[in-house]
Amino acid sequence: MVFRALVLAWLDLLRPRILRLALIGVGLTILLFVALQSAVFWAVRSFVPGGWSLPWIGTLDVGSALSWGSLALFPLMGFFLMAPVAAGFAGLFAEQVADAVEEIHYPARRGSGLDFLDGLLESVAVVLAVLAVAVLSLVLTPFLGPLAPVLLFGANGWLLGREFFQMAARRHMDEPQATALRKANGARVMLAGVLVAVALVIPVVNIAVPLLAAAAFTHLFHLVSGTSGPGSRYPRG
Repeated sequence: MVFRALVLAWLDLLRPRILRLALIGVGLTILLFVALQSAVFWAVRSFVPGGWSLPWIGTLDVGSALSWGSLALFPLMGFFLMAPVAAGFAGLFAEQVADAVEEIHYPARRGSGLDFLDGLLESVAVVLAVLAVAVLSLVLTPFLGPLAPVLLFGANGWLLGREFFQMAARRHMDEPQATALRKANGARVMLAGVLVAVALVIPVVNIAVPLLAAAAFTHLFHLVSGTSGPGSRYPRG
């Protein structure tokens, strides 16, 4: 069931309506990183002294050297922050992705979008969850050794699964009902979350993962909450 949801989500990313949202998210992510790198470049160039005079060596243009050297931070910054930033922009489009998935696959059971404040809070929760993946990976890996992947992907899989499933379920039910459904399918939700957490550490691929997760957990919600039988409480279209 989890793998079916992920396969359907990958196929959905290729649909023009959802692909457009993914490309917008990727474009905004890249623009933000270019803006951040430009800000660092000009800040170093503006506040670091232009040159230092050293005996027997002459004048060293330290400011220029450091400003150009700051460009080396771009790939490092992208590796650790690309996923959280992408998740932030994905949060802006998560409702549209879920709506598109339901319109295509589950027209008889389309949910209602969250209001602006709830949607913003859900987006912030996802960003914080994804940021936790990056920070924990950076801080704990040197200390945990071979246990690091197991602990990190396990903890982050639970965290990401929780946030993305709640986001999908809240379109159809209130918070207590969504929580009860998530707990009843805890193993599936966590497995999907672990797979998302693994994908988030793959460079380049991680840019599209938040939108993929939004689509996958929308599918997972529909798969676990009903069947296609005529007597189902939650019929699928």
